[in-house]
Amino acid sequence: MSNRNRAFLRTAWLRPVAALLLLASSLAGPSPAQAIESEVELIPAQVRAVDQALQYLADHQNQDGSWTGKIGFKLNNGYEYNREEGHVGVTSLALMAFLAGGYTPGRGPYGHVVDRGLDFVLSCAQEDGYLTHAGTRMYSHAFATLCLAEIYGMTRREDLRLTLQRAVDFIVHVQNSEGGWRYEPFATDSDMSIVVCQVLALRAARNIGIRVPRETVDRAARYVVDSAIAGRDVRFPGGRILSDEVGAFLYQRGRGSRSSFPLTAAGVTALHGLGIYSDDAIRQGLDYLRRGLDEQNLRYGTRAGGHYFFWYGHYYGVQAMYTAGTQSGVDYWRPYFEELRRVILSLQRPDGSFPNEVGPGPNFGTAMAVLILEIPYRYLPIFQR
Repeated sequence: MSNRNRAFLRTAWLRPVAALLLLASSLAGPSPAQAIESEVELIPAQVRAVDQALQYLADHQNQDGSWTGKIGFKLNNGYEYNREEGHVGVTSLALMAFLAGGYTPGRGPYGHVVDRGLDFVLSCAQEDGYLTHAGTRMYSHAFATLCLAEIYGMTRREDLRLTLQRAVDFIVHVQNSEGGWRYEPFATDSDMSIVVCQVLALRAARNIGIRVPRETVDRAARYVVDSAIAGRDVRFPGGRILSDEVGAFLYQRGRGSRSSFPLTAAGVTALHGLGIYSDDAIRQGLDYLRRGLDEQNLRYGTRAGGHYFFWYGHYYGVQAMYTAGTQSGVDYWRPYFEELRRVILSLQRPDGSFPNEVGPGPNFGTAMAVLILEIPYRYLPIFQR
């Protein structure tokens, strides 16, 4: 580990983990000294879009409480799947979309929708704590764990606590020697898109009193920090990092791996989730996201019909910018969100859904779009500063 990274970890992690993790939310708000709040105004088109999308999701919930999705995994720019049925990851995202709109189990016009979806997620719990159904993997386990943590945090339903603790213990148990996670449990290598999911699930759980070992958090922090391209002279196997990649995060640490907008959004948000709010890696990561916003929206949003790179990139990117707020005179949050909102609203279909041509499908795209648009609502604990 470089001296820069050792210094980074020393400033962030020599404090007690409880002090880092017992903050306002699992995706973290900035400390008052590090960011100035930058607000966005809710507009009627945004509210209508959310309402229509939630109605679409309610209308497309399966009898068992799940939402259908293509069960598989991303493969470079494609998506490989072998079945399409109730998907615990998509179901968890859809549930969080309702929670973020202010709808909780058994309460309000969508209370029954949330109840049924929660029952499905709980039915996916295996004896070892793994939350899986029909072959879903670690992505879905993390989203389901995050969903349970948010519901438990909002309701304090004790019947959820044991399942949630077991799900967290499973994440802890399958962390590998690199400090990360991969698609399958017990994989020996890691990647940023999987790591960020587990980090945020652990953060959400720790916030509400679920046991998370300090060692697990420390090891994950080292992995994320070492994945940042934070200097123009950094070299990895395979050659020199180009100057326009400074600020990006790697798919796999130290492997001469690719970097991208979604991976950088994941890396910055993972650092925030680990309680790290200020460093060159974060500032440069935020600037990288600002530079790449238009290309991300055009290439993977409007041209590609809501590619999964668009949705998961912005799912994390919007949280990174929201947490950053305004720093050193730079308003990271408002311009990013307002431009992204414009693009997302343009993608909505007449039936209220949002496309996901490459990925798990329209239920996934719709849930992701709603979660992004609902951040200013601040109902969900992960979206509170």
